[in-house]
Amino acid sequence: MIVVVEHLSHSYGPRNALKEISFEVSKGEIFGILGPNGGGKSTLFRILSTLMPPRAGKASIAGFSVLEQPREVRRHIGVVFQTQSLDRWLTVHENLDSQGRLFGLSGSVLQTRIRDAMERLGLADRQNDIVGTLSGGLKRRVEIAKALLHEPDVLLMDEPSTGLDPAVRRELWRYLDDLRRTRQVTILLTTHILEEADLCDRLLLLHEGRVVAEGTPQQLKSRVGGDIVILDVPDPEEMHQRLKETFAVLPQSVNGRLRIEVPDGAFFLNQVLSSFPNKVESIEMHRPTLEDVFLNETGVKLEG
Repeated sequence: MIVVVEHLSHSYGPRNALKEISFEVSKGEIFGILGPNGGGKSTLFRILSTLMPPRAGKASIAGFSVLEQPREVRRHIGVVFQTQSLDRWLTVHENLDSQGRLFGLSGSVLQTRIRDAMERLGLADRQNDIVGTLSGGLKRRVEIAKALLHEPDVLLMDEPSTGLDPAVRRELWRYLDDLRRTRQVTILLTTHILEEADLCDRLLLLHEGRVVAEGTPQQLKSRVGGDIVILDVPDPEEMHQRLKETFAVLPQSVNGRLRIEVPDGAFFLNQVLSSFPNKVESIEMHRPTLEDVFLNETGVKLEG
């Protein structure tokens, strides 16, 4: 395993941000940390990127301890932060050149890597553009190019799609998939975007600093099973009790709507409409999503 986290805990004063977190990531995986803002993702990211030490537990990347060998860890990781780390007054090439020199690169080796990174990320015709004039999508590509100059084994990305429109997001993910297939780079990212999480090989669901579930997106969805039915009714409390008594189901109240997990949604809806005519204002039915998994495991919605 190229990333190993064991019983990792961290607190800010009396508030526990991480509580006994453990997981492993294989080489070449795209591994996602999914959870709401404030759930512990950013704290975990800062620890893995050696920006701060954990209060308890341990973590290693490429065999090196994040706590005891941070310099060695930094040689094996590339980091893409959620907030921009580019110098907006320099050109694309100048940003990459200064980053490479921080890692001890120079001369033809550095220029070759800059050229290769720009070509892979579609930046070759933008090398002389001032970064401050670039779109959000292009800036994100420059950030990734910076992170890959020293050829890391692991790419850490904090909310990589923040501020990107859907088309640019899809383009970014095509590149990430190509990166791990052609170069076996391991990608570990944090996200609260469900579409992004669905593209990961495996996911860790994090809530209030604790791991609530882990597995492939499909494995996690199968934990819910069946269909999800959502009802808008005039009196949710009354209907909650009547559904429970009539059909032996356990509705959840979510934002004033009733959410029910059933094996056959169409059959259930037919029964509900027959049993309670004129009591249902609107209906919704869908297969389980990662949002449903999170709600099922925590009792709360996954909100950005």
